[in-house]
Amino acid sequence: MKYSLIAGVVAFALNADLTQAQEGLLYTTGDGNFDWEGYQAFADGHDLSGEGLTIFGPWLAAESKSFENLVAYFNEATGANANYVGSDSLEQQILIDAAAGSAPNLTVFPQPGLAASLAKDGYLTPLQEGTDEWIRDNFAAGQSWVDLGTYKNPEGNDAFYGFFFNVNVKSLVWYVPENFEDFGYQVPQSMEEFQSLMDQMVADGETPLCVGLASGGATGWPATDWVEDMMLRTQPPEVYDDWVSNNMPFDDPRVIAAVEEYGRLTRKNEYVSGDADDTAAIDFRDSPKGLFSSPPSCMMHRQASFIPAYFPEGTELGADVDFFYFPAYAEKDLGTPVLGAGTLFTITSPSSAADAFMQFLRTPFAHEIMMSQDGFLTPHLGANPANYANDTQRGQGEILTNATTFRFDGSDLMPGAVGAGTFWTGMVDYSSGAKSAEEVAAEIQSSWDALK
Repeated sequence: MKYSLIAGVVAFALNADLTQAQEGLLYTTGDGNFDWEGYQAFADGHDLSGEGLTIFGPWLAAESKSFENLVAYFNEATGANANYVGSDSLEQQILIDAAAGSAPNLTVFPQPGLAASLAKDGYLTPLQEGTDEWIRDNFAAGQSWVDLGTYKNPEGNDAFYGFFFNVNVKSLVWYVPENFEDFGYQVPQSMEEFQSLMDQMVADGETPLCVGLASGGATGWPATDWVEDMMLRTQPPEVYDDWVSNNMPFDDPRVIAAVEEYGRLTRKNEYVSGDADDTAAIDFRDSPKGLFSSPPSCMMHRQASFIPAYFPEGTELGADVDFFYFPAYAEKDLGTPVLGAGTLFTITSPSSAADAFMQFLRTPFAHEIMMSQDGFLTPHLGANPANYANDTQRGQGEILTNATTFRFDGSDLMPGAVGAGTFWTGMVDYSSGAKSAEEVAAEIQSSWDALK
């Protein structure tokens, strides 16, 4: 039951049991739409007075402060002394600490690959029995999150190690509502409608897309996101998984077809602002600016949830610019897949406080406190979306909770020499017209074979 103004009796009871917000707590007990009743139930079931808990993660600056605000509520509820430490070299430091036997109780990984490696080496503790079942029942696309947190143990058997908490969405298309209104364009609900809309824009003398792939030494990565989204829209998620693990070779016809689907939308001059062969020379940070020029040099820009950081100063999200879900093909009947990334909690040094914190992460309250701060998205179906800090987060959160499949950024799960190497450069070669999809896919597979 959610707290509301009409739930006065509940609010009174909660305030009788929960201490009013003290210094360091973000909200006063009973305020807002938070699940204070669930928080009280968690507090009643956990007494960790005096117990310490160390949490190590990748969040710094404002992100660190947001998470520390949540930790304060855990400490208030349980009497524990949990502390968070962030680092920009987590990937290196956790390997050192784990090998030395001095790992923190909980480690928050920015992607599953390293967590899987540590689980195989015996440095992670499986989460409490039933956590995977709870994820299936309470997260949208629950099986996807279970799959992403399940790794081989030292004996080679599957176990559930990773609880995802804080997700971002890549399957987004940005547009200027005023431009759509001027031409009478409607937000497409399927990939077929998206492609028809692009053709209508061309017929109207407009350019559908701005595309930019340049990113210094990481040039090409935006194109890998396109291909990953196309894989999820043309093949079942199991095929995507086989591709990312190389159980299916990179030069399989299904992968080549996904690359060519990306090319069908971005390799035509009439579809892309500028010359389609030159997208690798356009900085990805500059590429959305065409949405805001007068007249606009493009009508849409496919990019992840972080891209507003590069919009012109003063741009108001929801008014000056908005987004929609990068749609799936209706005819392929593959549901509503979402591509993204996120962070996952693992136990690297077991304790009763570590188990309790993982239980705390199940509560809608934990997600709602984070939702109320900027930059947090969750697939938790029990968390009240009214708690999102703004409409943009709320809309992206809705995309997550409507997803039938979620998959992690594939290039991040591949070996570094491939995912952050030949996949990037191969997409530059394809996007510039220098090589065909078949040639690029064969070269990427050869680089993967060389690592085996």
